[in-house]
Order: sequence, then C-alpha cells, then structure tokens
Amino acid sequence: MSSLSRRGFFRNSAGAAIAGLLAAERQADANPLGLPIGSQTYPHRQRIKDGDFAGLCADMKKLGIGQIEMCSPGYREFASLADGKQTAKVIADHGLKSPSSHFGLPELRNKLPQSIAWAHDLGLTQMGTASLNGPAPNGVAAMDTIKRLADEYNKIGEQTAQAGIQAFLHDERFEMAKAEDGRVVYQVLLELLDPKLVKMQFQMSSMRAVGDPVMYFNKYPGRFLSMHLQGVDLNAPAGERAPELAVGKDSLNWKKIFGAAKTGGVKNYFVELPWNLTVESVAYLKKLKA
Repeated sequence: MSSLSRRGFFRNSAGAAIAGLLAAERQADANPLGLPIGSQTYPHRQRIKDGDFAGLCADMKKLGIGQIEMCSPGYREFASLADGKQTAKVIADHGLKSPSSHFGLPELRNKLPQSIAWAHDLGLTQMGTASLNGPAPNGVAAMDTIKRLADEYNKIGEQTAQAGIQAFLHDERFEMAKAEDGRVVYQVLLELLDPKLVKMQFQMSSMRAVGDPVMYFNKYPGRFLSMHLQGVDLNAPAGERAPELAVGKDSLNWKKIFGAAKTGGVKNYFVELPWNLTVESVAYLKKLKA
C-alpha cells in the first residue's frame, strides 16, 4: 500500500470512528419521540415571581431542556412577563423555545383577544386551560353542565384557530369527576369537543382518576397535542394523595406510553415537577429509547 493510500485509509478510518462515536452519543441521549424534552414553568413560579425568569431559563437549558410551557400573566406569579415580545427574547436568548401556554379560564372567557395578542407576541402555537371548572357536587357532574361547557370551549377554540393557534384542554378537577351516566367527564368531553378545534393535554398525575393514557391515545388517535409528565405509583392506596415522583422512579411503562402517544398525536411533552424531581426526570428521559 502506498504512503498516500495509507494516509487515506487512516483518515477515512478515523472519520468513520468519530462518526460512530457521535452516532452512539446521539443514540444514548435520544429523547422520546425525537422531540425536545420540555418543562412546565408553573412548578418554578416562585423564581419567576422573584424576578429570576432568565436564571430559570439558563438552568433549564443547562439541564438539557429544549422547550418550556408558559403560564399567562393572568397567573399572579407570571405578571412580570406581561410583555410577550420581551419574554420571547429572554427565552430565545437562552436557546429555548416555547410553543405552548396555560391561561386561566376567566382570561379565555373575558379577555380572549388580549390573550391571543400575548400568545402571538410570544410566538405560541398552542394555548389552553387547566380545567373547565364546572360544578361536580359529590364528584358527579350534570350532563347539561358538561355540554354547556364543551360548547363554550369549542367557541373559544374556533376563535384561537382563526388566529392560527391550536386550543387544548388539560385534565384536572372537573375532568376527573364522574358524569351522571358513570363515565369520567374527561371521556365525555372527548366526544363533545370538536376534534379540530380542541386538542387534549394528558396530565399523567390524573390517570388514577381519569384512566390509562395508553387506552386514550389508542382509542382517540390524533386527539392529543401534549402531555404533562409526572411519575405515578399505580400501587399507592386508593383515596390517598400519592407522593410526587420523578419520571422513571415510578411504576409506569414509559416506553409503552410514549409509543401510544405517537398514535395519539402528541407533539410536545412537559415535565411538571419541582426542580429536584425535574432533574431526575430529565436524566431518565435522555436515556429513554421510545
């Protein structure tokens, strides 16, 4: 072999080795669904209230988080972020993206144009609320109430769609109640909400009341936009408040959940936990091949 061909051989071999190492590294840190790991900002609201939103963004980026879900300035701890364009700059300056935000239901009812304007300034493509907050005395919601609230939220979704933003509904409180026919309110809402105007956001910590996310994702393909991730102990005693757990430090089959989430249409997922549990959850998600 000539000296030139030997040099070419070693150069090509070194290049192949480096490429292999980089591929292995990418595979080792492959995020579920090939999507950036996300975090909800609500658990860290005190830092935002204290004026340290930029520091929070920096810490999240260092941790390996790629996108964040916001809460609107209607949440008192987020009032300092009322300037959507400035907030967007802080997020971008720290290498993060924010496609989504929660709004209080009164904001969507009474200040929807202002809420949409803030969403546009921030560059959001998704906006939703935690719950439709209907009455459910003794844990049971009247069907007329569920229908009325679903109709109202469909109209909100129609207006956000006209503004180029996808509306979504999270599952909490009211959605965890039972309808008069015995079904979970969340399931009834999936039938009453327009599948184009309103997508769903699945809250993992609600699954003990709402039901199995894998079942929902497979039964209602394309209806889900995002997930809030918390660890869940399915073996915890019924009726007791389950302790907060990191993702992966629980009894859930996360690979199966993420596999079904793809069928469900999930485009984002956000860890929603205190900082110490967020750190553990992100470390787990970086190594989860799903």
